[in-house]
Amino acid sequence: MTTLAPARTRRRQDRAGYLFLLPWFGGLLFMVVPFFASLYLAFTHYDLLTAPRWAGLANFRQMLGDATLHQSLRVTLVYTVVSVPLSLIVALAVAMILDRGVRGLAIYRSIYYLPSLLAGSVAIVMLWRYIFSYHGIVNDALAWFGIQGPGWATDPRYALGTLILLHVWTFGSPMVIFLAGLRQIPAMYYEAASMDGASPWRQFRSVTLPLLSPIIFFNLVQALIASFQTFTQGYVISNGTGGPGQSTLFYNLYLYQKGFAEFDMGYASSMAWLLLVIIAGFTGINFLAARFWVFYDN
Repeated sequence: MTTLAPARTRRRQDRAGYLFLLPWFGGLLFMVVPFFASLYLAFTHYDLLTAPRWAGLANFRQMLGDATLHQSLRVTLVYTVVSVPLSLIVALAVAMILDRGVRGLAIYRSIYYLPSLLAGSVAIVMLWRYIFSYHGIVNDALAWFGIQGPGWATDPRYALGTLILLHVWTFGSPMVIFLAGLRQIPAMYYEAASMDGASPWRQFRSVTLPLLSPIIFFNLVQALIASFQTFTQGYVISNGTGGPGQSTLFYNLYLYQKGFAEFDMGYASSMAWLLLVIIAGFTGINFLAARFWVFYDN
């Protein structure tokens, strides 16, 4: 009896575990089937109305000479390279300010986190477009100082910058993670650094950054993947065109145009696989580089 009871309990726990995993297995089917279907369609010509026709590598060869695709890649890369570091720097700065023990921390944390929940919504992007329109609030404020602002969302020189600003504004999610990481750094490190006469800047470089590097790495990978998948902001602010002058034509927006506006689903599938390779490449580079700057305090 003494040996059967624990075994029965373990089997019961195993069954409960498998039962909780059932929804995950069910959801996995909705991922695996489209995954392999898109891989097949990437090698076909498919217009959603007739049966797919095998095309071999034709879609991938077409991508080499597709100037619009190259433009969408440039827009996405510029957006990623500029917006990701800026948003992480702002998130870390605000997290360090909040970590100093300000009153009403929960309120400030909610206020800063809220934009990251709403920024991907259509309503917020439309509000952003209104604020930065030619007759919007920003230009009204500039007019007080005698400055005539441009159409921030309609001028190709500023449209992408406006969307980058929107992305930086959504620093709340990495900020909350940074704040949790800062709370885990033992105070004795700062006390020892202060006794050695280290300035606040030196403490930041020698204590905060190394001990926070795993959190920085996590936020960096998350932000990179999310920025490569940007779609809603470019779609809404340009009415789905990627304009003005293709300045907001993100890769995913062009993929959407090919698949659901031009019904070239085979080409759109090949673009999706190229995006997967690009994201995997950048993520792999990050993991390889992490060994040189990410410090794990064991």
